Amino acid sequence: MTGSKGMRRPASACPAPDRSETTRGNFERFSDVPRGTASNERPKVNFKPFLREVFRMRIDHVYHLDLHRENIEGAKIALLPGDPFRVPGIGDEMKKRYGVEGREVSWKREYRTFRFSVGGEPVLAVSTGIGGPSASIAVEELAMLGVRVFVRVGTTGAIRKDVRVGEVVVTTGSVRLDGASGHYAPPEFPAVAHHEVVNALLEGCRKEGVGFHAGITASSDTFYPGQEREDSFTGYVPRRFRGSMEEWRRLGVLNYEMESATILTMTAAMGLKGGCVTGVVVNRCAGEGITADDLALGERNAVRAAVASIEDLVAKGER
Repeated sequence: MTGSKGMRRPASACPAPDRSETTRGNFERFSDVPRGTASNERPKVNFKPFLREVFRMRIDHVYHLDLHRENIEGAKIALLPGDPFRVPGIGDEMKKRYGVEGREVSWKREYRTFRFSVGGEPVLAVSTGIGGPSASIAVEELAMLGVRVFVRVGTTGAIRKDVRVGEVVVTTGSVRLDGASGHYAPPEFPAVAHHEVVNALLEGCRKEGVGFHAGITASSDTFYPGQEREDSFTGYVPRRFRGSMEEWRRLGVLNYEMESATILTMTAAMGLKGGCVTGVVVNRCAGEGITADDLALGERNAVRAAVASIEDLVAKGER
């Protein structure tokens, strides 16, 4: 095939655009400009009807989570632990509280999915891995399948003396120390939890008798420098983070973790409902070490509060 100057187009080159009447008709269907507009005028095209039509298209399978729409049976609520091996633990707590058995429906990479039924409504537990980028994929793909409420369930390090190991933090908003949230909203946009999810989590803590604090979380892309940890390989903390923990503490921040900024920015910006509950496994005012017992206690209490919140979230009847 030759071009206008006689040069042969490589066989691998993209084919020429389709100029058929069908293609022109599809384009003109979404145009604001009536036919017959002068050829030297730049056409003004309204793509909104076209985009609305695209977004209405039914998505039946998502790639990274390897989930099909029928796998989730219309679930609107998802608990989001980071660790894939925490998902069966959520299943144990579901059985204990609601008497229901979970079913594992998918496990690909860091994304492991169990489905439950609470009050006749399907509920998911889906692991996201560590950090905002992988969490953003989980939120995106679950939302494509119809999930509308997202509750992060994780662990955290407290930075105030009065927040004790074993208690939980219910995040009302996050300091955006991540990068992924910036792909969804400008830096001025707040990473805030939805009030219905916050209230359900607080009620879940009360039901389970778990000590809790509600407030602001610092959500960092990194575990070591971004949280001003000196117990890293080099022990070096870049200048921008030196003194940051004390600054966040003085501003009333309760804790550090690594996913809430992304999840809460996404849910707020996309018209979804998001929340976050994390179990305290270390108090940074006392030291950096995390013991196995403290880790188990923090994980267990965060899961207990999250699972107990589900009945209130189901009662809201999210559709």
